Amino acid sequence: MAKAATNAVKTGPRVVASNRKAHHEYFIEETYDAGIVLTGTEIKSLRKGRASLQDGFVLVRDGEAQLMNVHIAQYEQGNRNNHLEVRPRKLLLHKSEIRQLHAEATQRNWTIVPLKIYIDERSRAKVEIALVRGKQQHDKRDTIAKRDSERELRRVLKNDY
Repeated sequence: MAKAATNAVKTGPRVVASNRKAHHEYFIEETYDAGIVLTGTEIKSLRKGRASLQDGFVLVRDGEAQLMNVHIAQYEQGNRNNHLEVRPRKLLLHKSEIRQLHAEATQRNWTIVPLKIYIDERSRAKVEIALVRGKQQHDKRDTIAKRDSERELRRVLKNDY
């Protein structure tokens, strides 16, 4: 008997939550991908897309990187052993990456923020973190003006052809 053909096509990573405000508030200098240590109900809630990176940041303490202030909603079918919604979550990075992140963040007075949480091809939850420096108000205005002018230019070029 022949096995039934599966039409499961694996696409790229599926973004669960993204921090769109980070691109407005910060200059993104470097990005890293890290694994997250989660409990069973947390990963189930993530797969349903119930997470928020709004106030999240990464703290390096005792040689470990921890994801702080990230909200993952409780799993509806979870029982009394459901997880806490906001708790520190350990990030899985190489020691050299952690040392480099910590050194650059402290020496240059930069911040480490999460940009997005996604599920990769092997069904593992990952977080993209970035080493960022804050924008001043005039930098934000410059970014908005540049984006608007590029949009206007694309619209003019589109209408000319």
